[in-house]
Amino acid sequence: MYRNHTIAVVVPAYNEAGLVGDVIRTVPEYVDRVYVVDDGSTDGTWTEITAAATAVDESTGPTAAGFDERVVTIRHERNRGVGGAIKTGYLHAREDGIDVTAVMGGDGQMRPEGLAAVIDPIVEGRADYAKGNRLHDPNTAREMPRFRLLGNRILTLLTKIASGYWGTSDPQNGYTAISLDALEAVEVEEMYEFYGYCNDLLVKLNAEGLRVADVPRAAAYDDEESHISLSTYVPRVSTMLLTNFLGRLREQYLRGPAHPAWLAYATGLLTGTAGVGLALAETVADDGTTRSVGNALLLAVVGCLAFLLGAVLERDRFADRTVVADPRTVDADERIEADTPTTDGHKPEASAD
Repeated sequence: MYRNHTIAVVVPAYNEAGLVGDVIRTVPEYVDRVYVVDDGSTDGTWTEITAAATAVDESTGPTAAGFDERVVTIRHERNRGVGGAIKTGYLHAREDGIDVTAVMGGDGQMRPEGLAAVIDPIVEGRADYAKGNRLHDPNTAREMPRFRLLGNRILTLLTKIASGYWGTSDPQNGYTAISLDALEAVEVEEMYEFYGYCNDLLVKLNAEGLRVADVPRAAAYDDEESHISLSTYVPRVSTMLLTNFLGRLREQYLRGPAHPAWLAYATGLLTGTAGVGLALAETVADDGTTRSVGNALLLAVVGCLAFLLGAVLERDRFADRTVVADPRTVDADERIEADTPTTDGHKPEASAD
């Protein structure tokens, strides 16, 4: 238990032998449930998971929340992607009625001492979903490998547009936490299973009117091997975001209350598409000569300006759905102490951030 809330951690793992065992063993003691999901690994990951889980369960016994086993081991028969592994963990946490469920990758990038900062915005009722942000501090951003930073910048902009959460950044950050209410509100079963699961989830969260917190954190790139191919990742996730963006507009504007952002977006999309189509039609005439594309360019410019207006309107509309958490959080050890009963059986007041 953590500040009177049950806490779970989902640990997705794919070929993380040599790393995942340490992740399981170092999950903070206040975590009531650890769902470790082997996503069809082909190395010794499953053996390492079961060994670490057995050792942890034997040393801790039944949890304070009443679970007989603290570590739950799950194995996918085939590789479904990190989103699929997290989806499996989320469904188990929802079934168990866990108040807050976090994600810590099986590669050890997500330091256990940073968990308290990620779950605090939810525990304190300031957000329904919290995520790390490595771009909050420019010095931290510069530590990110260049190919990751480039892809991150592109997908950050696309995710802002698709989700409507203009106050967030670094949407690819996998150190996250979600409330039980949010897990019950969004359609977890339909969550994207490729690496863009976190971008997809942000769109789903805003469609339900939920709040998101950015938690500044440092990046750690140690012994892990990235399974991401930038040339595949960015186009594939970008296509998913376009589909989700159109779906969100349908849910929030066609089926919800009227808002000028919808008119601006619709004008931008229709006019921009018409401009592109006209440019293609006018570029080459029947005799093969080049013709003027001035009208097409004018339509494209009008479309871009209308689309930009829609983005500005949404940024203002959803400004209160994003918060930036204070990175100077109380140490995890102090939080644990705040949940430890005193000699008279009462818990001391948790110190304020």
